[in-house]
Amino acid sequence: MLDLHCHILPGIDDGPPTMDDTLELARAHVAAGTSLVVATSHVSWDHPDNGARLLGPLVELVRTRLAAAAIPLEIRPGAEVALTRVEALDDPELQALRLGGGPWLLLECPFTPSSAGFDAVIDDLLARGHRLLLAHPERCPAFHREPERLEHYVRRGLLTSMTAGAFVGRFGSTVQEVATTFLRRGLVHSVASDAHDLTRRPPGIEEPLTRAGLDPQLVRWLGHDVPRAILDGTPVPSAPVPFDATPPRRGLRGRLRRAS
Repeated sequence: MLDLHCHILPGIDDGPPTMDDTLELARAHVAAGTSLVVATSHVSWDHPDNGARLLGPLVELVRTRLAAAAIPLEIRPGAEVALTRVEALDDPELQALRLGGGPWLLLECPFTPSSAGFDAVIDDLLARGHRLLLAHPERCPAFHREPERLEHYVRRGLLTSMTAGAFVGRFGSTVQEVATTFLRRGLVHSVASDAHDLTRRPPGIEEPLTRAGLDPQLVRWLGHDVPRAILDGTPVPSAPVPFDATPPRRGLRGRLRRAS
């Protein structure tokens, strides 16, 4: 699996506080079947010092420590950029914060009940040539209230990155149902761990999606094939199976049928 959204850099946001914690988190990523992570630390008003000049060298330091510890995890730079922070960042900075050096920027919408202000920022970013990957929209109350707003953004070329744990209830039953519904509507393009630690927000993409009952081909598409295309800047491949293709057992299929 290729994890495009995780908090693995030490002491920089609400992820691991120390380098030792970072290395333990990296081992957990590997144990969960992840071969590559993009370090997407928060770039927001809550973390005003975070930017490419700080994050880039820290990624290099972690890369060196991973090699010294013989942890087979590739790490690339990136960021989770808050929509409310975008206007304070110029294009060279935003380009430096893109995922893995590719063309896609991971954008976090605010956890507010209204989408007021979203359009202006997104329109501006698109006009400036940025390609946008929306972080965990299943946890954004505005998209709970206005799912058609998310559909509008997807029609305009935005992609989504859902959180694996959302599909197994890690953020509550409402978020789980929203994630399931978005999947059924074809609004899920990739899945990441959004890992912060070993317990509350742990690594892992394949296990939660498999436990939720997704078809193995769809799991690979969400956790590997689309993330690879995002990193490489290549066209996103079509889904290999219908979005409701699941094993005939209790799990996501039953919930999808109830949601239909």
